[in-house]
Amino acid sequence: MFESLGDKLQETLSDVRGRGALTEADVTKAMREIRLALLEADVNFKVVKQFTDTVKERCLGVDVLSQLNPGQQVVKIVREELTALMGGASAGITFSPRPPTVIMMAGLQGSGKTTATAKLARHLHEQHGSSVAVAACDVYRPAAVEQLITVGGQAGAAVYEQGTDRDPVDIARWAVDKAKMDGKDVLIIDTAGRLHVDEALMEELKKIRAAVKPTSILLVVDAMTGQDAVNVAEQFSQAVDFDGVILSKLDGDARGGAALSVKAVTGKPIVFASVGEKLDQFEPFHPDRMAQRILGMGDMLSLIEKAEGQIDEEQAKELERKMRRDEFTLDDFLGQLKQIRKMGPLTSLLGMIPGAGAQLKGLNIDEKELDRVQAIILSMTMQERSNPKIIKGSRRLRIAKGSGTSVQAVNQLIKQFDQMRKVMKQMGKGRMPDMQALMRQAR
Repeated sequence: MFESLGDKLQETLSDVRGRGALTEADVTKAMREIRLALLEADVNFKVVKQFTDTVKERCLGVDVLSQLNPGQQVVKIVREELTALMGGASAGITFSPRPPTVIMMAGLQGSGKTTATAKLARHLHEQHGSSVAVAACDVYRPAAVEQLITVGGQAGAAVYEQGTDRDPVDIARWAVDKAKMDGKDVLIIDTAGRLHVDEALMEELKKIRAAVKPTSILLVVDAMTGQDAVNVAEQFSQAVDFDGVILSKLDGDARGGAALSVKAVTGKPIVFASVGEKLDQFEPFHPDRMAQRILGMGDMLSLIEKAEGQIDEEQAKELERKMRRDEFTLDDFLGQLKQIRKMGPLTSLLGMIPGAGAQLKGLNIDEKELDRVQAIILSMTMQERSNPKIIKGSRRLRIAKGSGTSVQAVNQLIKQFDQMRKVMKQMGKGRMPDMQALMRQAR
């Protein structure tokens, strides 16, 4: 996400950081380049002007230029102002002291509202331990109710629906009563959308809001539509006062216009971001972490949280023991590979490591190659996974055929795994391996 904007900002700030001394002319030039980068990223032009004016004023107003390392101070100011632009502190869900907490979802048709409803339900169920129900109040879009039944069930939520023949206001009111009777902690109401903001859409949302008195109203906007998403959010803000924004399809947004503009334009925080098609690719929006990602500083906190959600502590201890004793097998490797892939695309994960973004620029990680690795290992017997040394000619041919790959691919995997075990063995003895030598051998 934000690849093009991130690349341009990082390039500009790298030039600033690399200078031993800065002048006012240097700062002015950097602000001009940042302004262009933000405008190209489809950030609201008023927001861009305010942002660059504030950054420039701070850079010139606190004796930054005379400090020992002025470039680092400029980068620090840009990061702080990017964080403030996107909302400053992280915003979360407000829970009602008397359950159920009622969350009303709004947005245009095609914004990803129904999927976001299921993703939010899963998040609250998995991360907060909440008992969640979702209500199907979109009675106009073809198959909307069926879609929510499917994805809501996958998310572990109860799905309340009464088909498409009843008034959505009546369905919403009934769903709240049912959630109370069922003892649900949270009820998420999926409302109808339109292709554009119109009076009929707003009137229905107002009626549902009056009928159920939601704890929160969340607006779902498509991040990939950039400034259009911000315009939609502004129109909703004027007609139906919402509490926060969910950015859908943020993983496909190379520019960042919506994320960087919506808080400044509407005054409403971004609460969640959808970062992939799967139900678990949904996360709280942290402005400080996002600013670090944009500037190539990584996001270790989010990476650690993703890892903690997938890695079992006892399994991790057992894995460490195996590594120290040189007992790490291909079966263990397969298990680790599956856990890592559950955390999301590898390119996205590597981008969270500080400094990795610049080093990995242009690197295309083929996820299909990981599929082939898994297929090769799954085509082996348990004995072969435990002791790859026994995999000779006929076995390699059988594994290649079983995995739909080639003997060369099987040979390469076994060779690379052997090199990895050597690295683990040396590290287990407290020695740093000769990585250059190992890479030459692995080729």
